Amino acid sequence: MTEGLKTIIYPVKDIDRAKAMFGGLLGVEPVMDEPYYVQYNAAGQEIGLDPNGHGKGMTGPVPYWHVADINQTVAVLLDAGAESLQDVQDVGGGRLTATVRDADGNVIGLVQPS
Repeated sequence: MTEGLKTIIYPVKDIDRAKAMFGGLLGVEPVMDEPYYVQYNAAGQEIGLDPNGHGKGMTGPVPYWHVADINQTVAVLLDAGAESLQDVQDVGGGRLTATVRDADGNVIGLVQPS
């Protein structure tokens, strides 16, 4: 079961420039501001900036579906023909993420909130 698309993560090359741009666009301060990840919460959305995203193979923004059981959702997607890009991992505080690629090459991000 999904709670919808609530998170989008952008790969960025210059975190300071990206923070200035997204801060101006969103009109809020980051709720998380670390050298490895910056997150804004605005209008019910989580907008993340990943300065290591390009190194992880991200070629553009990745939308993340919030799900109740990430392991079950990954299994369903893999059974349907998706390819695993990032196995389920804890990114801090019990928050789990994973990514898969569908048969058309689209990246699907998954989040199981803590």
